[in-house]
Amino acid sequence: MNNDFEKKVSEAMQNPQNMGELEGADAVGTAGSPGCGDALRIWLKYKEGRDGQKVIDKASFQSFGCETAIAVASLATELLSGKTVEEARNLQGADLSAPLGPLPPMKIHCATLVEEALRQALNAPQSAVADLAPAQAGGILGDVNREREKASKIKFI
Repeated sequence: MNNDFEKKVSEAMQNPQNMGELEGADAVGTAGSPGCGDALRIWLKYKEGRDGQKVIDKASFQSFGCETAIAVASLATELLSGKTVEEARNLQGADLSAPLGPLPPMKIHCATLVEEALRQALNAPQSAVADLAPAQAGGILGDVNREREKASKIKFI
């Protein structure tokens, strides 16, 4: 891997921004891969902004994944602040990970994971936030494990 890339990921890991659940969030999105176990959740809090448009005031994340996924999510939450919903919808994984430089091919899925969680949050009904009550066992890892269990059930005929 590129030394510059590794240095940027290391810097982001030493001081991750906006990590943890966002109290009073207006939207939440979760993405993950039961196959590899990576999971990411993004919370968004909106405010009224330019010309009465809904603008992202704050974003936060939780991740169960590799350092690159955490670094991309941390950088993405900073990038999202002040963006309109439409501007955020136009962002792709490469935009969200751009501050790290080009991702190695084996790490592109990390940016895709963040993009998928963001898309889900932007498209989620507000009731989706209430569905993530603290009593929900296992948090983000529990969600991935439940999906894994659903995918791997064997039915005998």
